[in-house]
Amino acid sequence: MSLVYFLIWMIFNGRMTVEIAAIGALISIMLDLFVRKVLKLNLTASNLFRFIKIFPDIILYMIILLIEIVRANFSIIKLVLAPQIEVEPCLVRFKTPLKTEAARVALANSITLTPGTITVSLEGSELLVHALNREIAKGLESSIFERLLSRMERVLHA
Repeated sequence: MSLVYFLIWMIFNGRMTVEIAAIGALISIMLDLFVRKVLKLNLTASNLFRFIKIFPDIILYMIILLIEIVRANFSIIKLVLAPQIEVEPCLVRFKTPLKTEAARVALANSITLTPGTITVSLEGSELLVHALNREIAKGLESSIFERLLSRMERVLHA
């Protein structure tokens, strides 16, 4: 996998010098060790193929996340600019069917990135989310984020 990282380094760098190659080799080896030891990912050819298979889903997830962030921003703007502020903060607790910790953390972070909601805690498969009002809290249990992450989990762990 270090070789793949090195090739990516060289492609993005755009030129070949001894210094760039040496730094690239060092960074590639360190990144490979980090991925194996800290993240506990063993990127083999089959794992790489699975990642390539879910790459379109990852791009779709990012696009939907950006759309949801913009949509939530407009909701918050309406709430703030309303003549009478009727904020009813609430805490919503729900369980997610996501199996992997990485997918649950991605869901929690996506909820927190969306204005008006903050993930207060994530314990096992149970999330506690603070929302500015009940309207924003609707649909947290069965969000598009959860469906996309679930689909990615199925492909990665098939």
